[in-house]
Amino acid sequence: MKILKIIIAVALLALVVVALVAPIGPLPGLFIGGEQTAPPASWPDTSGVHEIRLKVPGTLPRVVTIWVIDHEGELHVVGRRDSGWVKMIGQGTPVEMRLGDRTYSLNATPLTEGWQAVLEAYVAKYRPLYPEIVAGMPPVGEATDRVVFRLSRT
Repeated sequence: MKILKIIIAVALLALVVVALVAPIGPLPGLFIGGEQTAPPASWPDTSGVHEIRLKVPGTLPRVVTIWVIDHEGELHVVGRRDSGWVKMIGQGTPVEMRLGDRTYSLNATPLTEGWQAVLEAYVAKYRPLYPEIVAGMPPVGEATDRVVFRLSRT
């Protein structure tokens, strides 16, 4: 009986550790995983990629699972201005992106011009997959609560 209690305690502790360090759904984690790889000269087709992991550095780094859009050969992510990871990036910072089993060191820079076209492409990509979520977003012209980041090679 004592061994069973120890096994249960270890299993619960392992679940807590995983929940704290790995991104699960909307909850951020600390570790991104993947094989560190130099960014390619051009990105492969990401139209079938629904989510990536994005690691934002900080005293406690944050790894979020997020949607990605390729617009004119550049990868972009979109976040709410009041989101913790968006605030951590600020006006631009080095980040890591996990795409499949590979992790790339990139810079995340907020777009101040042309972000509407990226956001329109983002909505067009995800509306058929997640209609309820996209329907809850403001119209592109009124989406001032969103920030569009370009993920560029360092």
